[in-house]
Amino acid sequence: MPRVAFVNGRYESLAEASVSVEDRGFQFADGVYEVCALKGGRLIDFPAHLARMRRSLAAIEIEPPMSDRALRHIVAETVRRNGLGDALIYVQVTRGVSPRDHAFPMPGTRPSLVVTVRPVSWAAMMERARRGIAVVTRPDLRWARRDIKSVGLLPNVLAKQSAREAGATEAWLVDEAGYVTEGTSTNAWIVQADGTVVTRALGHEILRGVTRMTLLSLIEKSGRPLQERPFTVAEAHAAREAFVSSAANFVIPVVRIDQTPIGDGKPGPFCRELLAAYEEMVQSENLFFRTCSKN
Repeated sequence: MPRVAFVNGRYESLAEASVSVEDRGFQFADGVYEVCALKGGRLIDFPAHLARMRRSLAAIEIEPPMSDRALRHIVAETVRRNGLGDALIYVQVTRGVSPRDHAFPMPGTRPSLVVTVRPVSWAAMMERARRGIAVVTRPDLRWARRDIKSVGLLPNVLAKQSAREAGATEAWLVDEAGYVTEGTSTNAWIVQADGTVVTRALGHEILRGVTRMTLLSLIEKSGRPLQERPFTVAEAHAAREAFVSSAANFVIPVVRIDQTPIGDGKPGPFCRELLAAYEEMVQSENLFFRTCSKN
């Protein structure tokens, strides 16, 4: 089935869909986006993704293009037209089309909205979780407002490519003080020798990961010690376990950081338990189209 995108009021073939060359997302990376997972027809954490998108839009003074209810229906229709039950859904909003000028355009400029759906193999994700991945550490060169899910991702792109060239899957970014912030497209976690789970606290330094927040809730319910604080690269190298999280990855164990094996170099028991708890939570989500029909 040919892929279909929603672009500014129209459902179009992905091969033919386009935006103006004067769209401020293209000219200035003046926009934000969200990525949400669809698994077995279940849309995971969608209200939280919508809330984060509204927060990002407010932070850069872009009006939402429509209500959450209307956007939910557009996402549902885009998914339906693509005929997918397992997918990643991308929602991107920019400040709109306007003659190039760094300052905001005249009032009344309509935001641009693009929704695309990409098929995903959750079986392949589970295989990555079974094997674990390697990460490398790289300097964090991004702008100061990483809590805004901006489409301006060039530093992330360069760090991810550097990781691939080093034979790793992900790069963990390190601030000037030597503390890990997060991955290029994931949040970063470690499990210390005493079993304490550590991940960086929220702030302008990291993205407010939706999957991160769900995992924090699951960890708290388990009663395991938890600390939200910065951790150093040395702490990461010495960890019993480490893992990354995101909407596209759920929970993926990290078995090597730079050239240092983590634990025994294999996915550990806590990561397996946390992924199983997350999978159980996903199964409790309402089916996507059933949820949409109620709204």
